[in-house]
Amino acid sequence: MALVDVTKSCLDSISQISEHIEGSVLYLDAGSTQSFQFMGAFPLLLNHGVRAVCSLENMCSLDTVVDWNANSDPGRKVVVITSRLLSDAHRYILRCLSTHQAVRCCTVFTSISEVAHSAYADSPLGTDAFHEYESLLVQDYEELVRKGKENSRQTEGSNLKDEIKLEDEGWSRLASSEEDLSRPEASSRARDFIEGNPIADTEDVGKKLVVSVHHFPMILCPFSPRVFVLPSEGSVGEAYLSVEHEDALSPGLPPLSTGLPSDGDDIPPGATLTANFLYHLAAKMDLKMEIFSLGDLSKTVGKVLTDMSSLYDVGRRKRSAGLLLVDRTLDLLTPCCHGDSLVDCMFSSLPRREKTTSFTHLKSSQTQLKHSPSNLERASLDVQIPLAKILREEDCNTDHFRLLENIEAFLCGLDSENSASQVLDLINLKNKIHNEKPLQFENELFSGSFVSTENFRGTPYLEAILDRRTKDGTILVKKWLQEALRREKITVNVKSRPGFATKSELQPMVKALAKTQSSLLRNKGIIQLAAAALVALDESNSARWEAFISAEKILNVVSAGETSQGLAAQIGDLINKSALVGLHGQKNGKLEASQGLLSFQDALLLMISGYILAGENFPTSGSEGPFSWQEEQLLKDSIVEAILENPSISKLKFLHGLMDELETNLRKIKSEESKETSSDQIDIDDFDDDEWGKWGDEDVDNKDNSKEQVYGDLQLKLELRDRVDSLFKFLHKLSSLKSRNIPLKDGAFSAENNFSGDPYASRGLLYKLLTRILSKNDVPGLEYHSSTVGQLFKSGFRRFGLRQAKPSLADQNIILVFVIGGINGVEVREAQEALSESGRPDIELILGGTTLLTPDDMLDLLLGKSSYF
Repeated sequence: MALVDVTKSCLDSISQISEHIEGSVLYLDAGSTQSFQFMGAFPLLLNHGVRAVCSLENMCSLDTVVDWNANSDPGRKVVVITSRLLSDAHRYILRCLSTHQAVRCCTVFTSISEVAHSAYADSPLGTDAFHEYESLLVQDYEELVRKGKENSRQTEGSNLKDEIKLEDEGWSRLASSEEDLSRPEASSRARDFIEGNPIADTEDVGKKLVVSVHHFPMILCPFSPRVFVLPSEGSVGEAYLSVEHEDALSPGLPPLSTGLPSDGDDIPPGATLTANFLYHLAAKMDLKMEIFSLGDLSKTVGKVLTDMSSLYDVGRRKRSAGLLLVDRTLDLLTPCCHGDSLVDCMFSSLPRREKTTSFTHLKSSQTQLKHSPSNLERASLDVQIPLAKILREEDCNTDHFRLLENIEAFLCGLDSENSASQVLDLINLKNKIHNEKPLQFENELFSGSFVSTENFRGTPYLEAILDRRTKDGTILVKKWLQEALRREKITVNVKSRPGFATKSELQPMVKALAKTQSSLLRNKGIIQLAAAALVALDESNSARWEAFISAEKILNVVSAGETSQGLAAQIGDLINKSALVGLHGQKNGKLEASQGLLSFQDALLLMISGYILAGENFPTSGSEGPFSWQEEQLLKDSIVEAILENPSISKLKFLHGLMDELETNLRKIKSEESKETSSDQIDIDDFDDDEWGKWGDEDVDNKDNSKEQVYGDLQLKLELRDRVDSLFKFLHKLSSLKSRNIPLKDGAFSAENNFSGDPYASRGLLYKLLTRILSKNDVPGLEYHSSTVGQLFKSGFRRFGLRQAKPSLADQNIILVFVIGGINGVEVREAQEALSESGRPDIELILGGTTLLTPDDMLDLLLGKSSYF
């Protein structure tokens, strides 16, 4: 029997829609682009006859000619694949249709099912969502073409910006809310469509357009055949998981599992969309799920999944599998810590691509949940691997300016009238590149991204290092580079030590392998991965990572003591050191911390870890928090002083509205210090005799000014202390995770303080959970959700003595663990270790999560703009 492969299922789903995408211009939104990139789908799309692949959000008029060749007509078939609700993607789809002058057929694939559209509170579509959208899209398109035709007759020769306007009616409001369809590129193509195309002379152009909408659920980001997360810019990944209340921490995290029943009307959209995604994922992979849940939100998702199952699934031949849903809030410590994982280190060190655009959901007073956020922004999974910094050489023969000149000549030949502004933009861009920042443009041209399964000589590189420690992963990368150099018959004189891999060893290999274009193309997979490893091994990133590891180890050691005094002292010491680092950086004119030293934000992240550890080990030390009043007051004073001395080092949410006052206060203090220094150096002989008579009046003015200044400083400090007090109330909530989360109360998953010198001896919740399940031990709080047939046995057939035995998750040969809120690379390794130690090689373990979490992501979720604090 074939092994379960998430990536293969995704690629098979693309092959199943081959007849729809053949001969089309394919538009992907940001979430779909992330998904197709990780699964390596772009070669498959071209094999299925796709003429061109374009960006849905960043489309332009040049997209209409990308598929031109001598043997074909301009594209009349457009396909859109989106990971968002149809209402969110509508304005971009409409702009796409208005740009393509000869489009006859438009096919839209969305990862959100009709059931999810109708269940989503902010979606204007009903149970028949796809057919409703087909008619609405055609209606808006007809209106767009009609108004464009009227405007072209009335304002012929006028400015392009005045041509196509949409009224704020119905779905047109979507198009004009954020990006007006009257952009120059869209308007010019619409004008050409009306004036230059013979079809525009017919009575109704809109009827020539055929629209069809389908469900395409397999939009996910597989890091390996058995590890996946959701796209960061998709509706499922961005949907909030909790509404704002006392048990909620962040819209991107599930609420605390207090065991209270949830109201059906208050189910967050993230739970509904996640349940629909998992249901259709199981259906595509031909799996019949036995559902188990741990945590309140996971229980809600499990109930929705159970309600979606039907009797029709019983007779179908499907492989049985166990689905384990886990709330992220049951273990916040693991993603906050800097574990020994090369993948985590690379994702934390590499820059992320900026968010493509901002999708605003339609809101109404009737459907909007109380205290619900409008949007949740997650860090992009699409990283930027700086190949240019590594491949840059003095004799680089890549001519970027010739490329710009060729595009300029092409535009001039295409349309001399309408391309004048575009040519001018290109000329300005070329001059800017030449005069100001040539390396920035070079970095944009030579920036790579991770590809998980694309066949680089048969080696899935990202999959191989996903569950590796940092040292083992870098050694494996070094081995792959050496093999590639041998294949290319390239000799590199590098002193190599067996069992080690350093930056000085890897960088010459990468440069030699990428010296020629043919070798670069053949080995781009390992070159990109090695470049990412070089960034992680860079001294600035590796030193900071090691500093975090050292600090986290110290916090773990002191938290094992008998009193909380040592832990509070260590946290205060970290805050004071970070303040000194920020002050030193300001004196040197730098806002960033020195290499290997931690900033104030880093200290706050360590404080979060410290409070979680304190809550597990000292739950009764203080009346409200894990520390005594004196210990906590010292911590508060340290934070207040650190912020006053370095206001620019932290721009977190709890300081919102105070940054300007804090910076003004700091400048005032510095100016006073400089005046005092300069006044001490002034010779008394420099004063004139006439000035002695004015000193009395100046003293009165100085007293008044000093009173106002003291009052202003006092008011600022009081406001800042109020903010800091609210910060510590939030930290108290984090320290109560063990006592307020019902599954953690009995101590079954308590932290194992094993400090034998290994900083990674303490395992995360996922490892402990899988170990208990595979050993067939009881798991407190684990709930089984009966299927439809099980409910019939439980209710109707019990009177006849027929009972259904509760299945065990360990009896399943396929186990899918999905963490609602996100996972990290350390948990992938620990899950594999738990499976290996169980002695069950027959089990196929699949691990998924809402997103990939780095420690910086956790800081943003808990204290940043994505927090309820």
